[in-house]
Amino acid sequence: MSLSIAHLSDPHLTTGVLAGAPAAGLSRALGRVLTLDPLPDAVVITGDLANRGHPEEYAALREVIGGFPLPLHLVAGNHDDPRALVDAFGGTDFLGGTEHTHYVVDHPAVSVIVLDSKVPGSPGGRLGAAQLAWLDRELAHRPDVPAVVCLHHPPIAIGIPFLDGMRLTDGDRLAEVVGRHPRVARVLAGHAHRSVTAAFAGSTLAIAPSTHLQSGLALRDETPNYLAEPTSFLLHLHTGTMWATHTVLVSDGAAPVALY
Repeated sequence: MSLSIAHLSDPHLTTGVLAGAPAAGLSRALGRVLTLDPLPDAVVITGDLANRGHPEEYAALREVIGGFPLPLHLVAGNHDDPRALVDAFGGTDFLGGTEHTHYVVDHPAVSVIVLDSKVPGSPGGRLGAAQLAWLDRELAHRPDVPAVVCLHHPPIAIGIPFLDGMRLTDGDRLAEVVGRHPRVARVLAGHAHRSVTAAFAGSTLAIAPSTHLQSGLALRDETPNYLAEPTSFLLHLHTGTMWATHTVLVSDGAAPVALY
């Protein structure tokens, strides 16, 4: 039996006259998830759920995801306000039934461990010693069950200087923790608005594109443009013997979308 996790990121939901496109992008992506056969075991959205972290933006997010029928896990990004996120979704399955923005959900065949890398007032991220120690303890549970570790900020440089200047500052400490636990099948991140894959601490780092706008491949020291390129998400699939990551097109004209 296969196991899969759908990995979306950076919807940047907002309100007002510019609200339509981000909400439609996320809704379309979730509708595309529901056309997969078999359906994923869970869905993760790795941060920047809202564009400014305002309560009304999380109310808009609830309108989009409230009726979604699969387990859906939310991750805080640098554009999010963790307190407002908890006010909107605390105690619900979207935050693992907790009142926190770091939490673990133990599905029968996989553990989804969500971290909060938000640093107030900064576009960059940090986990800190206490959260890393919590992660180490959680990964020690169910050692024979695969785990995916989810956060917003990439823990390594990806070769785009603008984004590398706002990555996770304690990525080396995260690597030390992940490296101690072979059960970590994937480290899932967002923030880059691009699909990027790299080896990380004996596992694989997978960065998902945005469901709204993609960042240009700005390999020199310039600010990337944000482009209305075709959107997609990642599907991390365990076949029973190995893990593979697929890119699933969303906004291509031939991509099917289900209603929910």
